[in-house]
Amino acid sequence: MSVNDTAQNDNSSWNRQVYHRLKLALSLGLRRQIFLAVCDDLHLRNKIATRLHSTLAYPIGQVLSQPSNTQENSTVAYPRLVTLRLNLNDPNPILQINQWLANYPPPIVGALKDTPGRPFPVPAFQIVGVEHLTKQPVATQRLFLHHLRLSEQYFSVQESSRFFESNLLLWIPRPWLSAIKQSAPQFWRCRTGVFVFAGEPTPATQNSGYPERFSNPKSLDLGYIEQSIVDESVTQAELRTAATELKLKNHSDFPAETQGNGGHKTQESPSTADLLKAAPQQQESTNRSGSGSNNQSLSSLSHISSELTELVIATINTNIAQNTDDYLQPQQILLEIEELHQKEVSGEILAEAYHRLGTLYRLRIEQGYSTLENLMVAIIAYQEAISYNEASPQLPDILNDLGTLYWMLYRTPPNSEEGQTYIEQAIEFYQLALKMISPQTHLETYARVQNNLGTAYGDLARFSHPSENWQQAILAYNEALSYRTADMDSLKYAACQNNLGTAYWHLGQYNQPIVHLKKAIAAYNEALVHYNPEQEPLKYGMIQNNIGTACWNLAQYEQPAQNLQLAIDVYSEALKYRTPANVPSACAATQNNLGTAYWHLANLSQTTKEARQKYLQLCISAYEEAIALAHSLSGTPLSFDLLASYNNLGLAHYQLVIDKSFNGDKATRSQHLEVALDNHLQALNGLSKQPEAYQTTFNYIVKTIRAFHNELGIQGQNLALSKVPSQLLPEILSKL
Repeated sequence: MSVNDTAQNDNSSWNRQVYHRLKLALSLGLRRQIFLAVCDDLHLRNKIATRLHSTLAYPIGQVLSQPSNTQENSTVAYPRLVTLRLNLNDPNPILQINQWLANYPPPIVGALKDTPGRPFPVPAFQIVGVEHLTKQPVATQRLFLHHLRLSEQYFSVQESSRFFESNLLLWIPRPWLSAIKQSAPQFWRCRTGVFVFAGEPTPATQNSGYPERFSNPKSLDLGYIEQSIVDESVTQAELRTAATELKLKNHSDFPAETQGNGGHKTQESPSTADLLKAAPQQQESTNRSGSGSNNQSLSSLSHISSELTELVIATINTNIAQNTDDYLQPQQILLEIEELHQKEVSGEILAEAYHRLGTLYRLRIEQGYSTLENLMVAIIAYQEAISYNEASPQLPDILNDLGTLYWMLYRTPPNSEEGQTYIEQAIEFYQLALKMISPQTHLETYARVQNNLGTAYGDLARFSHPSENWQQAILAYNEALSYRTADMDSLKYAACQNNLGTAYWHLGQYNQPIVHLKKAIAAYNEALVHYNPEQEPLKYGMIQNNIGTACWNLAQYEQPAQNLQLAIDVYSEALKYRTPANVPSACAATQNNLGTAYWHLANLSQTTKEARQKYLQLCISAYEEAIALAHSLSGTPLSFDLLASYNNLGLAHYQLVIDKSFNGDKATRSQHLEVALDNHLQALNGLSKQPEAYQTTFNYIVKTIRAFHNELGIQGQNLALSKVPSQLLPEILSKL
């Protein structure tokens, strides 16, 4: 099973998940939220919009208040969700909403003889019909976008408009999503969430199958009654009674360090290219997979989604043992859920059963079995639990778990084009969880969710708006640290400080590098205080490496000699704990970083001739150690570019020979140049699919062959040419 199988091929399952998230977002009763629902299939859009309306418009199903004078009529039921079709003659959704509210102001409830009462909450509004703008004149389309640009002001508190209390759900096809991003950036920035439904595009013809508007509360059929958490009977106080213990391990507590690497530019100095590519890698949670039988009976279940059943069967067939003494078998829970459906029990009971199924798989994931199937079962089961009981006191915990599960789905191979979508979904769930709790009542959970949110924003920065998303990550980490103190849990506090340092380092690559790199170093040093190198040697070494990388980076902007020496000192300290025996891949990365720092220090103008020779020798030793360790790992993924390291090593040998202070004999000069040429040729062999890097390395080879001639004469040049593959000779000879 692949991620694409779940996210694209099974549209019904995907759309059901998106619907549950959208319904939940609308049900939370928050104010001034903008939701964009993207759907190209108008039939599907109509179906979902109608279902939302019937579910959320009248959740209470009873008269809201009874006046003391029994001769008067009761107050009519006032909708919580109003559906409007966009007026194509004047496509101003805000104006339409205000006109509706002027015609149907919220009724006053709770009024008694001596009590004035209070107005009922302003409803949310969903707007349909945007797709018809495609057939309107360009001027009309621009007018619509103009109104959206102006709508930002309505989401600040204004006495002149009731709309500031409301939420907006705007249904749009994909082309209009792009148009809004580009032409109404203020509106786009105000968005709370984007919900994308899968479906084939439908021509924007007259959509007569959908009611033109639900405008008059008195005309609506009150038969569509469904209890929802939009009902004020579910108060924030009840939501705060949810458990404070996070269930999934905090996936972002110990991201691996930023790895520095130098890929040399044409100026023959190591570049920051590989350093910039080495984003922090979060330490993922582990899980335990399950086994079981009784597949034939499971395949006949009729009340449970086929996708969930098939996924459970797939996990049962993995033949991995599970602890049946502690956890119910998944097939037992599925059979129980089927029986509960047949008995038509309450939604609360069904939600609890689905929640048990999700928890079973979450526990497996925590134990190390984070397969796609296990992740999807947990996600679907938890979302089913929410759909059957949106008022559950466990809702904040479930939302946080869903956020982490989607984050893990993005991190689970094979990598999918849906990665950005999964991260955005994780962020939405974390944000929903945070809106339902407060640090005063859920201190530990609040801090952990903020930390998780920071990690998710960091991953989102890999796909889009890196500066903005790293800034969001910093805000989340700082918020977590406002409530996660060293006295409470020193290791978690240190982990969050490390995350904050990494976020500042990344932000420093886009703006205010000196300011942000100094903040990164400060955060790393604060984290280091709380790690005992004897008890936590790997984490201690990791953070030392991070400090070294930040100092190396800072040296590009100020006090180069001082900051490079600091980088070298902390890299050397890190290598006391990142040894070839303990963590060879991490040791190789730090050795590679150390070589880059020595290279830069050797090439500073204020470095003496004697010191330059010493630093180049140390640079060569570090690169050689990094490359040797990389070879010993035989296929283990590296966090630095090995081909760039070959080039760096070659350039160091080349630089050593051509330096005027070098006093080696001809044999020594030849030896260094031969090693330089061999390393450049080694790099060139792996760069056939990278034209720019290939050409740069080819130029290094030509320059090294010229050095052979300059240092050793025609015999030296012939020796060099004898080492070059024959297919390269014509082009090389033309450049000599």
